[in-house]
Amino acid sequence: MDTELKSMNPDPPKPEQPDPASRDDGSNSKDDRPLLKSDSNRISSTTGESIEELEKKFAAYVRNDVYGPMGRGELPLVEKVLLGIAVVTLVPIRFVLALLILVVYYIICRVCTLFSAPNRDEEEEQEDFAHMGGWRRAVIVWCGRFLSRMLLFVLGFYWISVSYRDIELPDQNKSSSQNEGKDQSEEPERLGAIISNHVSYLDILYHMSASFPSFVAKRSVAKLPLVGLISKCLGCVYVQRESKSSDFKGVSGIVTERVKESHENSSAPMMMLFPEGTTTNGDFLLPFKTGAFLATAPVRPVILRYPYQRFSPAWDSISGALHVFYLFCQFINHMEAVWLPVYYPSQEEKDDPKLYASNVRRLMAREGNLTMSDIGLAEKRIYHTALNGNISLPSVLHQKDD
Repeated sequence: MDTELKSMNPDPPKPEQPDPASRDDGSNSKDDRPLLKSDSNRISSTTGESIEELEKKFAAYVRNDVYGPMGRGELPLVEKVLLGIAVVTLVPIRFVLALLILVVYYIICRVCTLFSAPNRDEEEEQEDFAHMGGWRRAVIVWCGRFLSRMLLFVLGFYWISVSYRDIELPDQNKSSSQNEGKDQSEEPERLGAIISNHVSYLDILYHMSASFPSFVAKRSVAKLPLVGLISKCLGCVYVQRESKSSDFKGVSGIVTERVKESHENSSAPMMMLFPEGTTTNGDFLLPFKTGAFLATAPVRPVILRYPYQRFSPAWDSISGALHVFYLFCQFINHMEAVWLPVYYPSQEEKDDPKLYASNVRRLMAREGNLTMSDIGLAEKRIYHTALNGNISLPSVLHQKDD
């Protein structure tokens, strides 16, 4: 999955000297003024915000590990020694094994999809092999789950703590009584989607190993070497985030249809959705988008956590390449997965998808001990711009949080 982050320049540009006349002239538009200013001790906007103030405002994206903001903090001597040891021992081994696993699974997907026509939607530019049945689909699914877990093992996730909580959900008494009134031979209502908080690209590997669902991915992922075919076998729904057209409605409709299909058809691939729309540092829960709840089908909430001591696996304010490098260098990584009971929406929630999304979010925040935040992807981009000391990107403020 492509990164949402913009390219990050490690050498921030020097701020331009302001024209004295411009300070007296209040007619200048906001976009004509520098968005952010930086020096070695301070990052300030037009309101003069310090680094500490920015971190309070954008707390959901702040890294709190020893590597500091953007993974470029000053490291203690011990950490430098450990990195040096890992570079000559762990990194080469992990890189080779990870690439081998990826290539092996690509070959399996290629063989299983030979002479098979993909499921196509030309109008929405969607293509997948997830609806393929028989032994081919079984091989793709079981090999995918096994190799995803092996890849996590190679990356240092030797043990993953998985727990299933049996809690009483709000408005579930009515659903329970209705289910009891049905014929006992009738199967319980099927899921529509799995809902998870989003901390890292590693979330995808865990869910692949646990249930091998379909994801939402950027359209460019379908064209990537190796990963493109694998994403089609997963049945990914492709979106174009940067599109300014009405394409969003089409994607939302596809997601809703897929959730309904998964809910009604036991042979259809399960949808896995991250309703926050972007990643956090793992301590917060952003507002949920309603796309996962428009189908009014039951959902299964999952909470992922990554306990750490040195490097945080959270993909928040660090570049993808640097994150992968530090991840390869860490000897042991930890992951916890908490599966909550299936959430059956009430009639009121079915009539109001926003209420449905809000109630599921509150439940996940309470059970996961997560702080609810009201910021989103647009604020994340502003924070990254501030960390880079970029003083000439006022357009970031106006980017739509899609």
